[in-house]
Amino acid sequence: MGRIIAIANQKGGVGKTTTSINLSASLAELGKKVLTIDMDPQGNTTSGLGIDKNQVENTVYELLLEEVSTDECIYTSVMEGLDVIASNINLSGAEVELISIENKEFLLKEKINLLRDNYDYIVIDCPPSLNLLTINAMTTSDTVLVPIQCEYYALEGLSQLIHTIELIKERLNPDLEIEGVVFTMFDGRTNLSLQVVENVKENLNRNIYKTIIPRNVRLAEAPSYGMPINMYDTRSSGAEAYRLLAEEVIQYQMNK
Repeated sequence: MGRIIAIANQKGGVGKTTTSINLSASLAELGKKVLTIDMDPQGNTTSGLGIDKNQVENTVYELLLEEVSTDECIYTSVMEGLDVIASNINLSGAEVELISIENKEFLLKEKINLLRDNYDYIVIDCPPSLNLLTINAMTTSDTVLVPIQCEYYALEGLSQLIHTIELIKERLNPDLEIEGVVFTMFDGRTNLSLQVVENVKENLNRNIYKTIIPRNVRLAEAPSYGMPINMYDTRSSGAEAYRLLAEEVIQYQMNK
């Protein structure tokens, strides 16, 4: 049975989509069968994995509205062993359309449970807000992985996110766990990045991954070519970091 990981942080620009794309691709590179679900209406994970978000007919939006079957939504990415359920701007209207549906918090879970045995890992990229789409991702998931940017306000909003995860665990998904925190956009040349890492370690009683994702030009460029970093520049520091993170994620499961 596949393990389902939500990549979540209600702050934008923290490397959430970058982590969704490249963790998925690195797991696939290690021989795992992976499905990435793009729950963000911006559709950046979709395009970052080589799929034209403006051309896809069957997205997660149609899936949630039960207009298509789960199998009809699965697209192959540029990476072998990595499938995608795509997203585009249509998803932004889903919250209003789903408001009157019974058990609307579990719409994704019902669909993805049918696929779970087909994959080793299912990675869900959440939107940068704590809305119904994020709640659906968390009711579906086993764990939540939280990317944190190495910046001054890194801890701001984190307590709110943790509170939301605890509420969902209490009321909707008792098996949900915070898998851990991963630092992104780390710049070793600045004291600030080092201070942020130390500050979070001191104040956060959670699993913090040893791997720290560097601020890397190649990482930033890769999505515009529709490729994960391990295809775009396999020897870059960004590619190496996400490979290490993928190994840690696998090890986390083995230690459970």
